[in-house]
Amino acid sequence: MTTLNVPGATLYYEVQGTGPVLLMIPGGPTDAGIFAGLAATLADRYTVVAYDPRGNSRSVSDDPSKDQDIDVHGDDAAALLAALTSEPAYVLGSSGGAQIGLNLAARHPERVRALVAHEPPCVRLLPDAAELQAAMEGVYETYRSQGVEAGMKAFEKTIGMDSTDMEQPQFEPTPEMLEGWARIGGNLEFFLAHGVRPISGYVPDVETLREGTPRVTAGIGGTSAAHQIAYRSAVALAERLGTEPVTFPGDHGGYGAHPGEFADVLHKTFTS
Repeated sequence: MTTLNVPGATLYYEVQGTGPVLLMIPGGPTDAGIFAGLAATLADRYTVVAYDPRGNSRSVSDDPSKDQDIDVHGDDAAALLAALTSEPAYVLGSSGGAQIGLNLAARHPERVRALVAHEPPCVRLLPDAAELQAAMEGVYETYRSQGVEAGMKAFEKTIGMDSTDMEQPQFEPTPEMLEGWARIGGNLEFFLAHGVRPISGYVPDVETLREGTPRVTAGIGGTSAAHQIAYRSAVALAERLGTEPVTFPGDHGGYGAHPGEFADVLHKTFTS
């Protein structure tokens, strides 16, 4: 078990491959395990680092009663990169992990060579932000009054997707996958209690990110539905950055269902 002590937490991370460092940041209640297939596909081109954000799975927070803070998450990612390399790194952030990546790129630009922010839920960049933020508060209140299952159903409805909308990999899950899903299930309460509101409420520093160093690319899923908050937010982010979003295979979790094709688009985006 490889860990790094940071202020207020111990971070768990995994490293494989050779080449320039590529940091992968998972979102919401997920952890490093969601990138297993993608990391293996890219390990011939990068030193791939995936980690569990503090409070999730194997990354233990000293005070789990605190709400998540995207600045703290950004500092964690910067500290992890500083411990692993003296060179700027490539970064992929998924969903809420893309919010962390955006914070990292804006506040620690010396640590990032290029960032792909894949479908970040930048709710406050949207024209109906006030309505959506109120809905996120409703998700939290539903969790508080009715429990985790009801809270997650309310969350899925609010963001415009549920488990039936997500594309599933067409293979038999391995024991490692089953173990990972169980870990993620154990993170749901922490996510609802302390993550939903700060993650969706974070506003990226677009003015700083527009400066072009490091290079920031918004990613969208080719089969994501246009009404989904994460897809809409990624498009809005690209517009604010003055760029075009890059389309990746699959939906919000396309890196899992299509790791090979996703890896090729990611590598092309980083190197073009």
